[in-house]
Amino acid sequence: MSIEVAREGKLFAIHSGETSYVFAADDRNLLRHLYWGPRLSRIDEFDVPAKWDPSSNDMAMDTTWEEYPCQGQFRYKECCLAVAFADGSREIRAIPVGHEVAGEELIVRLLDPDHGLAVDLHYRCHDAHGLIERWATIRNESTDPALVTRAFSAQFHIPFEGLEFHNTHGQWGAELQPFSQQVGYGKVLVESRRGLSSHNHNPSFILDRGADEGSGEVWFGGLKLSGSFAGIVEQRTYGSTLVQFGISDHDFAHELGPGGELVTPAIVAGYSATGFADMTVRMQAYGRSLMSPEPRLVLYNSWEATGFDVTSDNQMALAERAARVGAELFVLDDGWFGRRSGAGDGLGDWWVNREKFPDGLDPLIEKVRGLGMRFGLWLEPEMVNPASDLFRDHPDWIHSEPGREPDTARDQLVLDVGRRDVQDFIVDVVDGLLSRHDISYVKWDANRPISQVGAPGAHWRHIDGLYRTLDRIRQRHPGVLFEACASGGGRIDLGALEHFDDFWTSDNTDALDRLTSQEAYSRLYPMKAMRAWVTDAPNFLSQRSIPLRFRCHSAMMGSLGIGANLTRFSDKDLAETAELVDEYKQLRPTIQDGDFHRLDNPSPTDYRLYEYVDGKRAVLFAFMPGGHMSRRPTNARLRGLDPDAGYRFYADWRWQEKSGEFLMRHGIPIWLFGDYASSLTVFDRL
Repeated sequence: MSIEVAREGKLFAIHSGETSYVFAADDRNLLRHLYWGPRLSRIDEFDVPAKWDPSSNDMAMDTTWEEYPCQGQFRYKECCLAVAFADGSREIRAIPVGHEVAGEELIVRLLDPDHGLAVDLHYRCHDAHGLIERWATIRNESTDPALVTRAFSAQFHIPFEGLEFHNTHGQWGAELQPFSQQVGYGKVLVESRRGLSSHNHNPSFILDRGADEGSGEVWFGGLKLSGSFAGIVEQRTYGSTLVQFGISDHDFAHELGPGGELVTPAIVAGYSATGFADMTVRMQAYGRSLMSPEPRLVLYNSWEATGFDVTSDNQMALAERAARVGAELFVLDDGWFGRRSGAGDGLGDWWVNREKFPDGLDPLIEKVRGLGMRFGLWLEPEMVNPASDLFRDHPDWIHSEPGREPDTARDQLVLDVGRRDVQDFIVDVVDGLLSRHDISYVKWDANRPISQVGAPGAHWRHIDGLYRTLDRIRQRHPGVLFEACASGGGRIDLGALEHFDDFWTSDNTDALDRLTSQEAYSRLYPMKAMRAWVTDAPNFLSQRSIPLRFRCHSAMMGSLGIGANLTRFSDKDLAETAELVDEYKQLRPTIQDGDFHRLDNPSPTDYRLYEYVDGKRAVLFAFMPGGHMSRRPTNARLRGLDPDAGYRFYADWRWQEKSGEFLMRHGIPIWLFGDYASSLTVFDRL
């Protein structure tokens, strides 16, 4: 049984995989967290002892581990919900009044009868992945309006102090840089106030207690929100560590009229008793369950080759080269529309530029299709240029402050996608393009953050409107895939994964820089959704020249793409790229849908080892950025194999057969020499 309710509806447990999560209503009508850890078979053994006030400065209401604390009374801790009521009061006294179990979902209902404020706490069990999903529905059941000023999705309690917190920091071109810090007294805040989720921090948490890849306790979660978010981690003076995640308070307010409701974004969370590898396998499998099952095609994107200077002729020339190296999808990037010759015009005017494409897009699409590839198109539907026809006709459609000149960044403004008329416009534009042309893939970009939002709450309304807009488009065009690009990796989160099909990880395509970002990405997000490109050397951003093989291997770790100017490739480079693309296609089922592992490197040399494994094979990528005077191998000990099965592979300059047990416990030597060396080893199950 995944969900248990006992003691006349007072004690609740969610059992998911090997994990149990338990909470209860106590004699004070507080909903108290009791347990989150290894699976328990008997929840009737839990006591809910009465709480008492240690002192007038340490009241029980403040020290209690509440499931969803609301603002008011003796709560000085962080609260999940704050509301301003019409009578001027702000105190919430929400008490448990009932529950409902519907399949794999538990709903516990709280009510403040004095203000008619209802809060439904949702708990969904993902038993196949050992995860739980939590969110809240806040409803105004009174006849007066109320203003919600904080709406977090959930609070979690971990009964330990001194935990290690892991997240990412970064900026444009340097997203997903991992960091770790010990949680001490005080609060750790990770947040985005930009309307995009993840250039600077990621809407997720990982907390561990002496863990490594294969052992130790880990608590983790990811928020389904692609906009402004906040996450708080606090080691409390009363013991334990709490975690809260939800909509950022920054510039947030949401009016609830009579009968109105607000549904917070969900957070998916889990516990592992066996380290980070188990966390990654389960979170990546859950992420893949949100995605369409078809394999992600090898794409070619024209941006780094031609920039804004796209024409029908130069795109056809690139398409011929892309087909020659084995690309399956050709994506026409920025510059094809409006009066677009640079960043300053065209956004919002989604008509084909006839100077660049005299006969429209169809001749290029027919050429691409004739070469055996599908066709994709770049769009930036949330943005508008001040010089565009759209802005001239609808200056009121942007985020703006009354009486102020609107802020531009990259010569563009942000459309207020919280407005229904803006949503309708975007749906009509994208639907028209997809209906008139044979388009299989849309790269959906957003190249600047939101500013000057006017009334509070516009950040939340924008992202909610974006999700609604995407849902409407996808209902009309279910076969089209959408890539989430936001000036690079600005939207890498579970909310984006529910509405898009791929992530653009970063505009930084340097193969070595990408290894760091990709490893941090891999902790919680599926490799199948990670778009990675092979681009030119020297790289435009790092100015580093890296060999083609290393560049290809780095990009092959996700959904492979190519962004180099192939018209400058030699015949030798084209042949080598084609060979590696073909190898990727053969290994694609394992790379895209297999379990992913970060392997230990026992050598003092800077080897980086990554493994993908399914029931048929394992694929091992090895990288060594810089040579070492010791010229030592490393020993790769694999994970996730069948210990009783045999595996055939080529390594150490010879074909070998070893058992899964041997490969996991003893391992094999991997030799790499020189700077920017890499290898790929395949272990076929016998």
